[in-house]
Amino acid sequence: MAADDISEKLLSKVQVQDVTDNELKIKDKILNEWKEMWVIAAPAIFTRFSTFGVNVISQAFIGHIGSIELAAYALVITVLLRFGNGILLGMASGLETLCGQAYGAKQYHILGIYLQRSWIVLTVTGTLLLPIFIFTTPILKALGQDEAIAKEAGVISLWLIPVIYAFIASYTCQMFLQAQSKNMIITYLASCTLVIHIFLSWLLTVKFKFGMTGAMTSTLLAYWLPNIGQLMYVTCGGCKETWKGFTSLAFKDLWPVIKLSFSSGAMLCLELWYNTILILLTGNLKNAMVQIDALSICLNINGWEMMISLGFLAAACVRVSNELGRGSAKAARFSILTIVITSFVIGFILFLFFLFLRGRLAYIFTESEDVAEEVDHLSPLLAFSILLNSVQPVLSGVAVGAGWQSIVAYVNIGCYYLVGIPVGIVLGYVFELQVRGVWVGMLFGVLAQTTVLLVITLKTDWDKQVLIAQQRVKKFFVAAEPNADSQTA
Repeated sequence: MAADDISEKLLSKVQVQDVTDNELKIKDKILNEWKEMWVIAAPAIFTRFSTFGVNVISQAFIGHIGSIELAAYALVITVLLRFGNGILLGMASGLETLCGQAYGAKQYHILGIYLQRSWIVLTVTGTLLLPIFIFTTPILKALGQDEAIAKEAGVISLWLIPVIYAFIASYTCQMFLQAQSKNMIITYLASCTLVIHIFLSWLLTVKFKFGMTGAMTSTLLAYWLPNIGQLMYVTCGGCKETWKGFTSLAFKDLWPVIKLSFSSGAMLCLELWYNTILILLTGNLKNAMVQIDALSICLNINGWEMMISLGFLAAACVRVSNELGRGSAKAARFSILTIVITSFVIGFILFLFFLFLRGRLAYIFTESEDVAEEVDHLSPLLAFSILLNSVQPVLSGVAVGAGWQSIVAYVNIGCYYLVGIPVGIVLGYVFELQVRGVWVGMLFGVLAQTTVLLVITLKTDWDKQVLIAQQRVKKFFVAAEPNADSQTA
């Protein structure tokens, strides 16, 4: 009996020890994943805050120049620039999939060739977009926008033509560096640029009173300065493993890159153009100037919060693509769970904050009481948008990391354009809820898209995704392999 009692006690202690060890392993796993996540997400969030801050700061200074100038700038940024931005950023996200999975598979040398192929494809695409910026005024008039706003927008759009090429350098270099978790350099450059932009905007618009010329000069410099720094970092020794110099291989096998770029572009364009269409719908409502100003201010505030979610999108994309390239389905699943929960908790806190803040932030952007009052009415919708934004971009990041861009493009068509926009039109025009009705329609679309992406993510066979990722790396690697060997020899 005594021996049995001793055996039971020893067995009990062993079982307790096993449970404790398992708990420690789970805690270590969570902490390690958090560390991996924040290494990517924290610099990405700060970088996006700084980059987004360029537009917000410009809009804040322009808002104090005049209402027409503010409405025109908001229209150009949210319609035309977002149109071009959507195409270029979407197409560049194909590079994010390729670089992330290749880096996970330790095929480092091919990343530089991917980057150069993207430069070629995106430069041609960006040049094809120029007529939109050259003929802005007649385009906006044809879309039913106010004539005075459309005329001012035509002047602003010409200033933004160099920004198209700045986007190409920015997005490709960021995704190339992000796949290697080398995004601190992007953060340093973006933060320095933001400080310079604030000073120049004040100096040129307030001190010397150059008006729109001063504001746009500062904006243009703010877009290009960090990109010059990124290009120098990539090509001058900052990425010795992944950048082997310019090569003619960049011009070979472009068609698979173009196809992935187009599917990526379709996915993100459909998402970014969604807000653009909402702005256009608002421009045809009664008292359009107040409606556009109020909605653009709310979208800017929403955009600030969105930078946090986009930081987690970057983390989800890099972690999922790296783990799939490395061949670990279990690690990919765990990364998704950790990032989604973290982003949602932060989003919920911000939801409560903006729900009670109401429209007080409107006075940062405008001195108009009418616009501030409209912003106050839109605040509850803003808070709910922020809550949805804490999950939806993360799931989009998972999709990019796994290479599902074409699937998500179809999801976006169904949820945004067959649900969100029709609901917005009915509520805004038929039920005369004005801009609030349009925004409620937007929320319906985003909710539908988030639900569908969540279901797809939960039902995915991640072991199969590992095989698909390995096949993708091999497919894109074949043409470059002989050259890579000679370079690394």
